Amino acid sequence: MTTQGGRAYSFLINPLSGGGAAPAAVVPVARILRDAGAKVDVTYSPGPHAILDIVDTAVARGEVVVSVGGDGMLSSIAGQVSALGGTLGIVPAGRGNDFARMLGLPSHAGDVARILLEGTPRPIDLLSVRLGDAARRVVAGSVYTGVDAVAGEIVDKVRWLPRKLQYPYAAVHSLATYRPARVSVVIDGENHEFQAATVVVANSGYYGSGMKIAPTAEVDDGLLDVVVIEAASRRGLLQSLPKVYDGAHVDRPEVHVMRGRTVQVSGTPAVPMGGDGEPLGHLPGSAGDAARIDVLPGALNLLLPR
Repeated sequence: MTTQGGRAYSFLINPLSGGGAAPAAVVPVARILRDAGAKVDVTYSPGPHAILDIVDTAVARGEVVVSVGGDGMLSSIAGQVSALGGTLGIVPAGRGNDFARMLGLPSHAGDVARILLEGTPRPIDLLSVRLGDAARRVVAGSVYTGVDAVAGEIVDKVRWLPRKLQYPYAAVHSLATYRPARVSVVIDGENHEFQAATVVVANSGYYGSGMKIAPTAEVDDGLLDVVVIEAASRRGLLQSLPKVYDGAHVDRPEVHVMRGRTVQVSGTPAVPMGGDGEPLGHLPGSAGDAARIDVLPGALNLLLPR
């Protein structure tokens, strides 16, 4: 992981992250690292398949792979870095940055560079997601189905709005048109049935650009926090939305919080599913085809403050 001047880094940038802010965010960080004697390579994301080849090469060289972007960018490479036994760093530069928020990571260039230079690799958990015949996906923060996944689809269509307004706008509009689903949530073999507005399987406590959906979640406890919000009136859900930002929603009677290591989710209708801001598909209709989410304890070495 070291060169004569210190660590070596391979920065991977999603140029669309943060409404195009990611490329500018990396410049001062890379400058500080180079001034400190580190070797820094910067690559703009060439697509999902080519980027994995870049990760392979970087890890083989002993370089720290650095995700520059948001939660989607992080999740797109975290699984590969984990599988190869590499180390990952983060430059938060997306719209949500919820995983960075969970970890208390700074956004100021000097502070980010200091963590990359002096931080300690710490093992954190990841999520493994299997949905139908699709290939396994690895997600860092959370997997969700229902009104929040609908909101994620809306966010992708309203990039013309200022970043701070995109998620609140999407949340309100998705709540106004949501269709509750009859879901089966099997946690470590125990089945639970709900008429639900949303189901969230969380490694990180935050999603949706700052919503504290799973207040008790920890990224290194080897457990998944499962949050189910039962269907209520649209007015009731709209009134409870502000409570999600500080985690107070878990005190409401329609909110259920459970924990486990393996979660299977199925139900009807086939509402969207998402993971870390990216679409995953739709909720399977039968238990035999249920989406399966497993925790991967200590799967990823992530550079964090000492």
